[in-house]
Amino acid sequence: MPDAQSETRRKFLQKAASTIFAGLALSGAELKAAPTGEESSEAGPRPPFEIAAQAEEDILIHMQRDLEKAMQKPVQERKWGMVIDTRKCVGCSSCTVGCVMENKLPPGVVYRPVIDMEVGEYPNVTRKFLPRPCMQCENPPCVPVCPVKATWKREDGIVIIDYDICIGCRYCITACPYQARTFDFGERWSDPAAKGPDGALALGSGREFEGEPNFEYGKTWDRKDSLFNIFPNSPIGNARKCHFCAHRLDVGMLPMCVTTCIGRATFFGDLNDPQSLVSELSVRNNATRLKQELGTEPKVYYLV
Repeated sequence: MPDAQSETRRKFLQKAASTIFAGLALSGAELKAAPTGEESSEAGPRPPFEIAAQAEEDILIHMQRDLEKAMQKPVQERKWGMVIDTRKCVGCSSCTVGCVMENKLPPGVVYRPVIDMEVGEYPNVTRKFLPRPCMQCENPPCVPVCPVKATWKREDGIVIIDYDICIGCRYCITACPYQARTFDFGERWSDPAAKGPDGALALGSGREFEGEPNFEYGKTWDRKDSLFNIFPNSPIGNARKCHFCAHRLDVGMLPMCVTTCIGRATFFGDLNDPQSLVSELSVRNNATRLKQELGTEPKVYYLV
């Protein structure tokens, strides 16, 4: 005869197994296959499945559902936007680090810095953090100043740069009122480091990282040395900026800074969809935008 402890353990395992299998069955029921063939929408390719709403779901699941809904519309009917809740941001810079890793950013090139601010007067002082990506302005002042038309606004509202056309004049950097553009001088992390066997061994992985290509705008960009030591190879010698991870969006993935935010303080989606999360947040009374008086109509909102 089993003792009382063994019987209790057996009942616990049975209950746990029942819960697990029920969860698996529920998950399978909530994934609805998207239409194929004749049922496909003319708006574009459909996602492989639709994510059903769940109680107490992670906010990332909600945003992914909004993203897949937006991707079914023609590109000109989308308007990507971002909402950042400054009350939730803890200044961890996970978004900055994630962006650097995703886009293989070199020294001096940062797309999404987090500004550390001191608010109030001693002794009533606190700290606030302000992540600052590109504002993806509706009326971007950086576009008309480019003498070679290397930067423009896509149909979905994202302002991009063609590295093959950019001549590195940096007019756009001066024109941006948000200091959201930066310049790639071709620097390497390991250049000022100690040389020799020990230094080479310690920095081996770092030097490998510096040589990896990035995939911005859906294209492979190899970080090569200058041609004849005069003409830099793109993206070296170009202006660079945040582009809401356009290469991820185009394949149905959220921007990297959104997924790495540990406080879930960054929201992303289609501002043209009144039912999307970002649309709901952007019209709140505590929602504001930076330098609205300039008429740039930024598509990044802050909750304060």
